[in-house]
Amino acid sequence: MKIATTLRALANERRLQILEWLRDPRAHFRPQVDGDLVEDGVCGMLIAEKLGVGAPTLSEHMRILTATGLVRAKRIKGWTFYQRNEEQIAAAKRAIHDAV
Repeated sequence: MKIATTLRALANERRLQILEWLRDPRAHFRPQVDGDLVEDGVCGMLIAEKLGVGAPTLSEHMRILTATGLVRAKRIKGWTFYQRNEEQIAAAKRAIHDAV
């Protein structure tokens, strides 16, 4: 894990907000047609809608979060669903703690 890359990913308020929402998706997102909010993740369109951004902007935020491993992406029926990767988040916390 590259700590600097992870810190850059976390240095953005919108990405932090996304991670917070994904912690408890049922509390923050309406039900979706395809996929379970917890088991499959949250559809990117619901995240973009709640964040108030377009698909290209959301795509860039999610690209960064998935590249660091903090979020997992899953394709269902042509849509991308996202969920937190708790193991990677815990590893990032440990790495940051150990580096300071």
